[in-house]
Amino acid sequence: MKNVLASMVMGCMVMISASAYAAGEASEARTAMSHGEVRKVDAAAGKLTIKHGPLENLGMDAMTMVFKVKDPAMLSQVKSGDRIDFIADEVDGVLTVVKLEKR
Repeated sequence: MKNVLASMVMGCMVMISASAYAAGEASEARTAMSHGEVRKVDAAAGKLTIKHGPLENLGMDAMTMVFKVKDPAMLSQVKSGDRIDFIADEVDGVLTVVKLEKR
């Protein structure tokens, strides 16, 4: 009886570990960096205009659009013409750059 119970517990642990691993991979895929070029920096409004490739985590095609930035300090890191890698997400119903790296 102890062996059966131990086997059931081990089986559950393996299934939980596999689920957690798969969830981690899905999370990484959702947060893959997108590539773009800064077209305009609007510090007063806290926004960037970015010409970007597909935003897979948002299901969007390549286009040029305006994003709010999560952290206003991001605006001082870039200028028009800079190539960037970034993560955009919907924050409180607004498309927002949540991570930004200059290339």
